[in-house]
Amino acid sequence: MLTPRQQEILRRVVEEFVATGQPVGSKTLVENAGLTAAASTVRGELAELESLGLLTHPHTSAGRVPTESGYRYYADELLHRLDAQPAHFPLDLHTTRTEVESALQATTDMLSQVTRLLALVSAPPLEATTVVHVEVLLLQAEVVMVVVITSAGGVTKRIFHFEEPVDAGLSKWAGEYLNETVAGLQLGTSLLRRRFDDAGLGPRERTFLAALRPAFTELVSAEQRLYVGGAADLLGEVRAGELQAYRSLFDLVEKRAALLEVLGESPIEPRRTYVRVGQELDHPALREVALVGACYGLVHRALGAVSLVGPVRMDYEKAVGAVRSAASELSRFVESVYDER
Repeated sequence: MLTPRQQEILRRVVEEFVATGQPVGSKTLVENAGLTAAASTVRGELAELESLGLLTHPHTSAGRVPTESGYRYYADELLHRLDAQPAHFPLDLHTTRTEVESALQATTDMLSQVTRLLALVSAPPLEATTVVHVEVLLLQAEVVMVVVITSAGGVTKRIFHFEEPVDAGLSKWAGEYLNETVAGLQLGTSLLRRRFDDAGLGPRERTFLAALRPAFTELVSAEQRLYVGGAADLLGEVRAGELQAYRSLFDLVEKRAALLEVLGESPIEPRRTYVRVGQELDHPALREVALVGACYGLVHRALGAVSLVGPVRMDYEKAVGAVRSAASELSRFVESVYDER
C-alpha cells in the first residue's frame, strides 16, 4: 500500500513521462508538476517507489521512469476512479441503421483517430446473430443458390449443385418454409438445426432441406471478424526503441485468429474496462506493448471487445475513456439491433 503522497508522486511521474518521454526528476515534479513537498522529500519518495519496483532510472540520468509494475499500479488506480457513466463517444452509430459491420468499422476508425493508437474491434460471433430472411433461388435446372440475411446485416450466398434437375415448386416451397420456421432463430442453436429434420415433412422435402442445411450450419464455423484501424498513425508515433515491438505486433495483426485468441482471454462482463501491460499479455508479440479494452454486448452477454493497443508509455486515461465510451455506445447499438429482430 502506498501513502497518498507516494500515489500522487507515482501518478505525476507516469503522466510526465507519458507526455515527454524523458526521465522525471524531483526538480521537475516540484517545479512543473505542482507538488508542494520539498525536493528532498520528493527524492526520498522516488527512492522508496524505486525500491518497491514501481520506478526505475536510466544509468545516465537521475530521473525516474515507470516500470511495468508502476504502469500497472497507475492503471488500477485510474480504473478505480472511473465515473459512473462513460463520456459521450463522438460518433452516432444509429446512422448505420442495422448494419453491425458498418458500426464496427466506424467505431474502429473513430477510436484510432481520437487516440492515435491501434484500434481493434471484434465482431459478434455468427452464432450470436439471428436469421432475418432466406432466399432459395433456382439459378439453373440443377443449380440452387441460398441467400441468408442475418441480424448483423450480413448477407451470405451459397451455391448447391444437384445431380438431377430440381423441381421449381420444391425450390419455392423451401424458401417459404425456411422463412416461416428459421427466420428469427439464432444460428448455431439446436432449434434451428431441428427445422431441417422435421418428422412431419415428406421424404423429398427432408432430403432437399438436408442438402441446403450447410448454408446455415457452416456459417457458425466461419472465423470471427476483427476490425483494425490506426496502424499508420501508430507507426508515425513510434520511438526508435519501440520499432521491434511493433514489428512483432503487426505480424500478429496479420494473423487475425491469434490476435482474436488474445482478445478472447479478456474479461467477459459487458462494458467492463480492463488494462493489460507488457508481460500480462500472454503472447510473445505483445510483451512490449499495452492493451486497454472493454467488452460490449447485451445486458447478460458479451458479444465482442473494443481494444486499443499501443506503447506501454501510453496515455492510459485517454485510452480508458475512449474504449469505455465506445463499448457503451456499441452495446446500446447492438441491443437495439438485436431487439428489433
